[in-house]
Amino acid sequence: MNWSVNENNRIFLSGYFGRDVVKLGTLINMDYGNATITGRWNHVFSNKLFMNSSTVYSNYRYNMGIEEGIAYFNWLTYIRDLNQQLEFTYYLNPENTIKFGASVINHNFSPGSIGGQEDDTTQFDYRIPNAYSLEYGFYISNEHEINSWLSFQYGLRYSLFQNRGKGQSMVFDRSDPQDYIVTDTLFYRRGEIYNTFDNGFEPRFSMRIGLNSVSSLKASYNRMYQYVHLASNSTASLPLDFWFTSSPNIKPQRVDQVAAGYFRNFKNNTLETSIEIFYKWNTNSIDFRDHAQLLLNDAYEGELRIGKGWSYGAEFMIRKQEGKLTGWISYTYARTFRQIPEINKGKVYQAAHDKPHDFAIVLSYDHTDRLNLSGSWVYTSAPPRTMPTSRFEYGGTISPVYSDRNTIRIYPYHRLDLAVNFRLNRTKRKVDHFVNFSVYNVYMRKNPIMISFRQDQDDETKTNAVMTYLYRIVPSLTYSFKF
Repeated sequence: MNWSVNENNRIFLSGYFGRDVVKLGTLINMDYGNATITGRWNHVFSNKLFMNSSTVYSNYRYNMGIEEGIAYFNWLTYIRDLNQQLEFTYYLNPENTIKFGASVINHNFSPGSIGGQEDDTTQFDYRIPNAYSLEYGFYISNEHEINSWLSFQYGLRYSLFQNRGKGQSMVFDRSDPQDYIVTDTLFYRRGEIYNTFDNGFEPRFSMRIGLNSVSSLKASYNRMYQYVHLASNSTASLPLDFWFTSSPNIKPQRVDQVAAGYFRNFKNNTLETSIEIFYKWNTNSIDFRDHAQLLLNDAYEGELRIGKGWSYGAEFMIRKQEGKLTGWISYTYARTFRQIPEINKGKVYQAAHDKPHDFAIVLSYDHTDRLNLSGSWVYTSAPPRTMPTSRFEYGGTISPVYSDRNTIRIYPYHRLDLAVNFRLNRTKRKVDHFVNFSVYNVYMRKNPIMISFRQDQDDETKTNAVMTYLYRIVPSLTYSFKF
């Protein structure tokens, strides 16, 4: 909703509510999704100064249930954020545009709760205490245009993070690098601030050099602090990831990134091309130890290990934005690595999200004023995983032997989508009506979301890798109207 109160004030309201449901056979049920509401007030003070004030609420919730006969359990976790932002733009003069503002986010993390029934009479209920925190940000930047061929954008952001109660913090004995032992637990009352990270200065700088009317060079440097972290102890591309915030035991991650690019247009600026390279290095990079227990573990901080990481890559793109045929072709080569003393014997290993090759073709063709044809094809390298490569038997028990950390890639991801878009109106009116027919994954590629391992039913000496995939092909028909 967009409400123009008067010439100086405008109010925007938007929301999104969605959930996905996944069922694997009759045993495993999962659902996950997000609900978010955004309210924004735009106020014009003068022809040089205006403000945006935004309030954003989001609730990301996911759970998993397993039922087998009488026995069952249900695991539930969520992330609730309330974000207040205040942003100002000041046009100092034609050469300088100053932006400044502040934000505060109230985080409410539920690491997980579980309830279930073991038999006809036994029920259980367990909950990891919620984690509450506040994240602040203050920034100022200037877009400075020196002349027609040289411009700069520079600024400074300051971030601050606080853990607050009601909550708890565990003290660990770290003498054994492979196994941290809880020696004490500290409890804090509701609203109490018990930890603060306030060293978050984040400089930003970029520049553009226009070589001529059709080409330019760009370069940038950024520093960012990250207070919300993600760890996964699964080989599945499912919402079984573990989200948590910085704390007395987990320092914020810091990322420094440099980038440079060359941009050139052809054929009267109708064809855009670009080449960009980047390198970034991470301080306090986080990963979980071998055989970590993250799910429903209130001492999960003792399962994490800290080290360093780095990424580098190059991005190439060609884009056409005018004419009946438009679209783009892009390719990215990117690598990301980590080195943590207690993981992989201290050797460098590929991060779980390391995907060297990412290729995309997106095309749209206006056959007539009312009929549009579009399609896209994407290809992404398979992410690396830690998987069993052999097994051994000891004392009548068969145990797997795993590869080094993140050394095995299974299947790359690729698919083709096609669509036909038709406008029902012959001419533009106050209300335009549209029909869209699309096909997702046209050639029915089996892209795996999970690789599991099962003992062969016919030969007990063998273990089989089993692929789980979704959506071989999905046709859809959509009607929409615009007014």
